[in-house]
Amino acid sequence: MEKMLHQLETLRLHGDDGQDYVVHGFEHLARLDAAPGIGADWEPTGESEYRLSDGRPVTVDAQGAMTIAQTGVRLSRDTEVHAR
Repeated sequence: MEKMLHQLETLRLHGDDGQDYVVHGFEHLARLDAAPGIGADWEPTGESEYRLSDGRPVTVDAQGAMTIAQTGVRLSRDTEVHAR
């Protein structure tokens, strides 16, 4: 079985550390081995992930809040954060 990532979205978010971040959302796709000479379609696996543009993972909790995994910086879509 082959696997690959398919980019679904790109988000520009603001961190509680005052910095802006670009986050990419991906879905995992898999292609089952087909008989020789017959191509198989890529199918979603039901898994997804978010990563910063530099590759660091972003976690998403049950309420949809995003946090940079290694630093604990919380990310927000709230545009009012930029005005502070």
